[in-house]
Amino acid sequence: MLSSSPMPENPWPRNMLITIDDPSPLFELLWVREAWGLQPTGADLPPLLVDTPATVSSGHPPAEWSDGWYSLWGACVTHAARPQDRVGMERLFTDRSLGVSERAALLSGFLGPSWRERFGDEAITGAYAVWQSADAERRMSAALTLDETPERRALDSLIPAWRAGLTTLVVIPCRGSYTRRIGASALLLTDETRDDPIRFAEALGTFAG
Repeated sequence: MLSSSPMPENPWPRNMLITIDDPSPLFELLWVREAWGLQPTGADLPPLLVDTPATVSSGHPPAEWSDGWYSLWGACVTHAARPQDRVGMERLFTDRSLGVSERAALLSGFLGPSWRERFGDEAITGAYAVWQSADAERRMSAALTLDETPERRALDSLIPAWRAGLTTLVVIPCRGSYTRRIGASALLLTDETRDDPIRFAEALGTFAG
């Protein structure tokens, strides 16, 4: 939220803008891991999804899927933490002099890595769209008024985090608490953490601290 003019009774700083992001590449990775029964290894894996997806196959997925999941997760999280390249996006849509390769490079940089880009579409079946729709419906059913939003309720903790550089909250629909500072201006956390006033304030404190 940005205010174009001073609002003395509004506690939200006039020039504070916080982006709430739920990147589809992260959602796809989380869904694929559970729907296909992958067993990735690595430190600090994210928790399981709140809405457990139906199992896609009782067979054995390609070993490279489990082997590559962890590194791809890290790459997608890193990309989610990057500030949006608004100049590059403007060029993509307005600069008619761009060649095919230049346009493709700009688009790839904007979209970032993803499961489909690395492994193709085989794992992303129609069951993903069903799960995605149910997850979106769950989020919509919890829609709040402006004053009831987590950011408004946690304003005393959000402002110091913003002053410390926070601009983006990357939210994943996973169970329990999982808060990680990613990059210089982003925080990765679960829906459950963001929706709980105490845990959200604590999460924001890890950024400001």
